[in-house]
Amino acid sequence: MNVIRNTFVVMLSLLAMASAVTAKEGAVQCGMLIYAGTKTSRCFSDEFLSTVQQKTSITTERRFKFVKLATDDLFNFPFVVMTGEGDFTLSQRERENLKKYLSSGGFLLASAGCSNRDWDNAFRRELKKVMGTNLIKKIPSDHPVFRIVCPLDKMKLSRSSGEASLEGITQNGRLVVIYSSQGLNNTANTSGCCCCGGNEVANSLEVNVNIVAYALLH
Repeated sequence: MNVIRNTFVVMLSLLAMASAVTAKEGAVQCGMLIYAGTKTSRCFSDEFLSTVQQKTSITTERRFKFVKLATDDLFNFPFVVMTGEGDFTLSQRERENLKKYLSSGGFLLASAGCSNRDWDNAFRRELKKVMGTNLIKKIPSDHPVFRIVCPLDKMKLSRSSGEASLEGITQNGRLVVIYSSQGLNNTANTSGCCCCGGNEVANSLEVNVNIVAYALLH
């Protein structure tokens, strides 16, 4: 928890001086969660981490570090991603760890892989158990997360004419969870991956850039 808190203090101090953030003690590590035993991402691109470095002065590791939700290693990461496909159930330790992590300055980006309905239902069910109530709400289109780096007028879907949206959970005035029930996989920038008939957000790279920048600057 101290690592997470200290990282955010450093970031906010630099933001005040230069309207940007660079970690003095090394690049920020972004975690990819392993949960419910062995479930994790198969096709979530980390290309957005490189794009963040190109478009801002935020310094991040350019590849995800895989981290188990049930371990104390979770608290070494200020930003983690949770994604996948199919139904799942978190263990009690995983629920307790996630609740503690979000209350201690951590940030979660979650996305149903390729708009997978079973994963979406499981995530909503588990998040309600973690938080004790259903706090997730749609993020309005005028929220800073939609313009902090890449101006986003729309979140286009790859296989339909509709638009995607983001939902979030706020604690003590700050977003601690951002969730998309449509895929933020960005499979165009992964090797050997596709949505196999599923839907995903066509401009997900820009969406993910904005989310990580917002998370690390607030």
